[in-house]
Amino acid sequence: MCEPTDYCPRCDALIDLSGLHVTAVERAPDTITVEVESAPGEGFCPDCGVLARSHGRRARVLHDVAFGDTAVVIVWGTRTWRCAEPLCGKGSFTEQDPAVAAPRVLLTRRAIGWVLAQLRREHASVLGLARQLGIDWKTAWRAIKPVLQAADADPSRFTGVRRLGVDEHVWHHKNPRTRGPKMLTGMVDFTPAADGTPRTRLLDLVPKRSGTAYSAWLQERGPDWLRQVEVASLDPFRGYKNAIDEHLDDATAVLDAFHVVALATKAVDEVRRRVQQATLGHRGRTGDPLLGIQTILKASAENLSDKQKHRLATAIDAHHAHEEVFIAWQAAQRVREVYHANSPAEGRALAEHLVEALPTCPIPEIACLGRTLKQWRDAFLAYFDTGGRVQRPHRSDKRPDRTPPPHRPRHPQPRQLPPPLPAHRRRPRHVTPTSSPKSPCSGVSVS
Repeated sequence: MCEPTDYCPRCDALIDLSGLHVTAVERAPDTITVEVESAPGEGFCPDCGVLARSHGRRARVLHDVAFGDTAVVIVWGTRTWRCAEPLCGKGSFTEQDPAVAAPRVLLTRRAIGWVLAQLRREHASVLGLARQLGIDWKTAWRAIKPVLQAADADPSRFTGVRRLGVDEHVWHHKNPRTRGPKMLTGMVDFTPAADGTPRTRLLDLVPKRSGTAYSAWLQERGPDWLRQVEVASLDPFRGYKNAIDEHLDDATAVLDAFHVVALATKAVDEVRRRVQQATLGHRGRTGDPLLGIQTILKASAENLSDKQKHRLATAIDAHHAHEEVFIAWQAAQRVREVYHANSPAEGRALAEHLVEALPTCPIPEIACLGRTLKQWRDAFLAYFDTGGRVQRPHRSDKRPDRTPPPHRPRHPQPRQLPPPLPAHRRRPRHVTPTSSPKSPCSGVSVS
């Protein structure tokens, strides 16, 4: 135990709590308890400013960022004072330091910052983070909720938005009567940084997926804010387009590349399911050729390995009707290629060709895709006139070199183990005795 004035600078540097000094450290199997206090000094009444008398110390328990897998508890010996002015109604008061922790909060300031960073960047859950800190869900949520509310009320987060995106978001899969609306409308700022680096950040979420919800959100921003938006990205939803036409007259509506590729991939999957039903008369089952290439049809051609290409060719050759699936997959690849062109002019030329060619395709699903792109022709082609930025990066834009992964022996996980077979239960057999000279139960009734 260190003396009150004999603090260890190395311990203080390790804990790094401004103005506090370590007096004791205790290690338990699942918790590290660190006792800290401020150096002795004078205190003044916050109301009247009169020099106060020391009234001892009071232990305040705080939860800090975990040290590895071990929770860290800070026991802060806060100083208490009593005002010496008889006419002051303050009475006694306790030492406070907003840089360490806010009043009546059980988490340190840096623990709250760590939780928010994990929620934003690592998509962690509040319950999982609370478990790492050694607290329950309610304690963690009470600490971060005021910080989130203050950030939501800060109008500065809407400044500098020149490229605005909108998309729907599935909030939950529960009963809407108890959990609220399932679908939300999310607004995204994908304005690049000053050096041209792509940047994407979420601006807001409003209930329901409708053009009315998006229109109301745009109206709340005001005319001055709306005039600075240059590009408005959206998915092929007419409600969002109507809201953009109503409030963002000076902005260019752009069809998001992610949703265009998603529409093409969905069309290929619809062709695969239709051909599956037409040739076999049932949904995909284990061993069916088209079911075995379900995920391959969703991938880009340049990312396929030799083994995947062989599986694709084998499945297509299994039946002459599978050629229709292969043609649909090639059409989807042409849609992907417009976003990988060497220049915006080349990509625009490829896109214009698709808009004219796809509606005439004899495959009904691909023809429907072509009619959709033709209806959204201006927004589809505007992608190549606005620098080719999307509101979120698409997986097809990442083309890492395929290298065989290193062999790592894997132990079977609980979900990979076969479930135990239930005990076989035989139905009881009721034997009816028969009259026979060799039967020992001859003439005896069994009840």
